Amino acid sequence: MLKRTMSTAMAFVGIVIGAGFATGQEVLQYFVSHGTMGIWGALVSGLVMIAAGTASLQLGSYFLANDHSVVLRRISHPVVARILDAGVLITLFCTGFVMFAGAGSNMQQQFGWPIWAGSLMMLILVLLTGLLNVDKVTNVIGAITPLIIVFVAMAVIYAIINSDADTAVLNSAASEINSATPNWLLSALNYVGLALMMGSSMSIIIGGNNFNPRAAGLGGMVGGLIYGVMMLISTWGLYSVVNRVGQDDVPMLTIVNMINPTLGLIMSIVIIGMIFNTAISMFYAFGKRATSSKPKLFYPVFAVSCVIGWGCSFMGFKTLVGVVYPILGYMGIFLAVIVGGAWMKSLAKIREERNRREKIHELVRRKLDPNLRFSSKQARQLQRYTEESVLETERIAESVREEVKEEIASAHDKETAEDAVPDAGDLKLPDHAGHRQYAEDPDAADSSK
Repeated sequence: MLKRTMSTAMAFVGIVIGAGFATGQEVLQYFVSHGTMGIWGALVSGLVMIAAGTASLQLGSYFLANDHSVVLRRISHPVVARILDAGVLITLFCTGFVMFAGAGSNMQQQFGWPIWAGSLMMLILVLLTGLLNVDKVTNVIGAITPLIIVFVAMAVIYAIINSDADTAVLNSAASEINSATPNWLLSALNYVGLALMMGSSMSIIIGGNNFNPRAAGLGGMVGGLIYGVMMLISTWGLYSVVNRVGQDDVPMLTIVNMINPTLGLIMSIVIIGMIFNTAISMFYAFGKRATSSKPKLFYPVFAVSCVIGWGCSFMGFKTLVGVVYPILGYMGIFLAVIVGGAWMKSLAKIREERNRREKIHELVRRKLDPNLRFSSKQARQLQRYTEESVLETERIAESVREEVKEEIASAHDKETAEDAVPDAGDLKLPDHAGHRQYAEDPDAADSSK
């Protein structure tokens, strides 16, 4: 479970940090622009994100959601769900084309490329990655995240050590930055709302790819903690040298170039990786939601939305961050209240389902592993837990089979695992009418138990 938890945490961090954070532009406008109080804002933002990450990933796992609308429909009034669904879709698309703009600014600042060339390169990368499944997309996102953690930490330490201005000078320089919101506390809440609007859809998909809500919740908690620490030290570091980098499009890249031009080159590539992380997350989730009723149309819709987004990106990175993001952030505060309230209200049910799925997982492991004994008593236990689960039998079979297959593959050679573990359709689990009823009416399912 530790491996899955950390993989989930890194993917979550990669989503909510995004390119604006990696470049430093978001941190400048949301936190550094408020001077020393912006550091307190970053701390508040980190604490709220721990709760938001836990809630969104655990709800995604609880419902085994394939897209965010599944969760929104279950946790809110139908009208509210439609409003939030539309808001998330708008956010996914808007954030996606802001990433294309960020790629253009990054490549222009480091290499002198025309804006259109850097954004076109990103468009091609995103279009190619969209051909992969969600597991591979999650792995790609998570693999890039540790690199930006290392470079941000290095830039921040250098900035703090080499700061040569007093607080008055730094506050004066900070005041010249166009602030995203009027005060530091609103900035903290707006930024979490923005991150949740950008990340909730893909977070729910990643959470829905975890059969065990415990692993998903821990992944969100650890991811939120990493995010909070990075936000705090990044704000502190950029504030320390705001008199030198406050007017740059990509201030974090400027700091790394101060250390060493070669490191600056590497950093520009890492930033491209983070921009890619956010872009693929946004457009992938947008495509999944837009084609939820017609999955075969996913890639055409995904590709068309990417191309349209690329065309919208030419309004400019700094301008887009300052105008689009605060609006999305206010929408995100509303979403955070809905998701957080539903999660706290459902904690007891989530805990029960978590324990139930852990027992189902262990029993299915015993049933499928040729080296373990599976008794008739355990078969009856598996039937009872399956009947009590909030999931449909087919979803249980499909999800638990994949996790068990991974475990058997690690214990034996992969070829043995492939032969030993049947397809989900061949994994015979007891059916139960309540599952189909729950899929349409959660209250009916509760009353059936």
